[in-house]
Amino acid sequence: MIQLAVLDMAGTTVADDGLVERAFTAAIGAQGIESGSPEYDRMLDHVRATMGESKITVFRALLTDEEAAQQANKAFETAYGALVDDGHCAPIEGAEDAIRQLRDAGIKVCLTTGFAQTTQQRILSALGWRELADLTLCPAQAGRGRPYPDMVLKAVLDLKADAVANVAVVGDTAYDMTTGIAAGAGIVAGVLTGAHGKDQFQAAGATHVLPSVRDLPGLLLS
Repeated sequence: MIQLAVLDMAGTTVADDGLVERAFTAAIGAQGIESGSPEYDRMLDHVRATMGESKITVFRALLTDEEAAQQANKAFETAYGALVDDGHCAPIEGAEDAIRQLRDAGIKVCLTTGFAQTTQQRILSALGWRELADLTLCPAQAGRGRPYPDMVLKAVLDLKADAVANVAVVGDTAYDMTTGIAAGAGIVAGVLTGAHGKDQFQAAGATHVLPSVRDLPGLLLS
């Protein structure tokens, strides 16, 4: 029996619509790397391949200097937050209803992200979701971000699930699948509303592939 659903935000419950790439362009531009240059294209390919991973980890991989990585990460969070504040933030259709259905059925819900906590809270505020889930987590609150299992395991402890096998992990990237598998989740489901597709999910060990998070109650409550 699933007692806890750990759901990703951007691309899974929150529409991305290119916001990550727009914020990345602003952040990397502050490091003197112009959009359209070969170096920019190489870095953007890495960002797309690692969607779902903690953003500071991504910048550390792209910029070998720690100070530059921290500056780029701060610029990214600032740019993304500004896009949210400007109204460029919307839920995935049916996501809120799906979360409410799960909670009404007694399944606790944790929303997770690879963003910083301040950015996560801005997204939740913009959507009116601050009270929607039982718990919200970012990498800094758990220890490490995806692909490590830390956020899932912290949710298990904080929300008192009986076992990791009673957890469903849901996301739009292969990193979400890797996280769920590493945590020992009973269900690890990919949704086709974000960065990655069925082949990538299955290669990463997904137990299920769903069109959208709105289909999750049908899976967990059937």
